[in-house]
Amino acid sequence: MIADVKKNAEQKMQKSLESLKADFGKVRTGRAHTGLLDHVMVDYYGTPTAVPQVASVTLVDARTLGVSPWEKKLMGQIEKAIRDSDLGLNPASSGDLIRVPMPALTEERRKDLTKVVRSEAENARVSIRNIRRDANDQLKKLIKDKAISEDDERRAQDDVQKLTDKHIAEVDKMLQAKEAELMAV
Repeated sequence: MIADVKKNAEQKMQKSLESLKADFGKVRTGRAHTGLLDHVMVDYYGTPTAVPQVASVTLVDARTLGVSPWEKKLMGQIEKAIRDSDLGLNPASSGDLIRVPMPALTEERRKDLTKVVRSEAENARVSIRNIRRDANDQLKKLIKDKAISEDDERRAQDDVQKLTDKHIAEVDKMLQAKEAELMAV
């Protein structure tokens, strides 16, 4: 029972880290990366569909993405979807390829993005702490039901705390890396 509680808490904490990593991926730095357009939706025969599902997204160079639609008639829709997204990108089509240049970030924009990243990291920390609280509540319930002893519960709480500390340290490490990436010119 204790092992189940710890395993469940660790899985949830791991999912929080994965979610944070996905959120960090959406924050644009000066460099281009193919995951940037993952959440941009295109109207594909009446269904909102992510750009990578209707076109191949490649890196042309460090600051330019290339988008080649699988169907020629989607060119305009993909271009419009990228332009209308909240990423501040201005695509240009050339033949059967849509070029998406990454504008350089201003110092002020970098600082704003750093604040956004810190907020995301804090949300991940709060999420991990909530998971710890839920695990500790489950352990207290096991004591109340007389399923485990108080010593076992104390040891299990220490283990859950160690898990929490490990995952919060991972969040801090990810935050430092993303801040360094954002502030690099």
